[in-house]
Amino acid sequence: MLNHAARYFPILKVLLEHLPPDGTVVEVGSGPVGMGEFWSQPFVGCDLSFPHRPQIPLQPVICSAEALPFPDQSFDALIASDVMEHISPTRRSQVVSEIFRVTRRVAIIGYPCGQSAWVLDQYLHEHYLSRKKAPPLWLEEHMLNPFPDEQLLLDAPPGWEKKVIPNESLRFHFWMMRAEMQRVWWYSFRLVLFVAPGLVRWLLRYANHEPCYRQIFVFTRG
Repeated sequence: MLNHAARYFPILKVLLEHLPPDGTVVEVGSGPVGMGEFWSQPFVGCDLSFPHRPQIPLQPVICSAEALPFPDQSFDALIASDVMEHISPTRRSQVVSEIFRVTRRVAIIGYPCGQSAWVLDQYLHEHYLSRKKAPPLWLEEHMLNPFPDEQLLLDAPPGWEKKVIPNESLRFHFWMMRAEMQRVWWYSFRLVLFVAPGLVRWLLRYANHEPCYRQIFVFTRG
């Protein structure tokens, strides 16, 4: 729960700064909930499948990120959070091309970035095994390919400007993910987020520094 807030709160802050009134949003790799955990307006959520019933306000579309079934510049904003590391390295550039094809104003792409982040997740994977717990599917998938690094989004496409936001220090990320393995911490985080989301948002800002686990790349059309 807290890990979702840690990665979505900075993204939604950027989205609110750039999304026009009644602007349209699509999230690539959303799963059945996506940013709807913290966002009340309707948005399109794309994924290869939905293992659980999609939850309102997400409007589900089953598709591949390599071939989004939308015309050019269909959405004011696009979010892709923790998607790129689940895609094989040979296919990532095509996904990036699709992202910029369907987006009009702002594209927000966040992912665990580089070797240090991958090694940290390797430690986390070993921590699950040492406690005789099955690692979650997303963590198993993280072990399959090297994480993308800054080179994937090194240059902004013509007409776009780029900003990079560090998200979750390595130390904070490792502590948080180990804490959420324990049910009492998971419910505690959930309660605090429900009672005082503003306080959590304010506190999480202090976890967003280098060396970081995730980088959030914000592209705005000039």
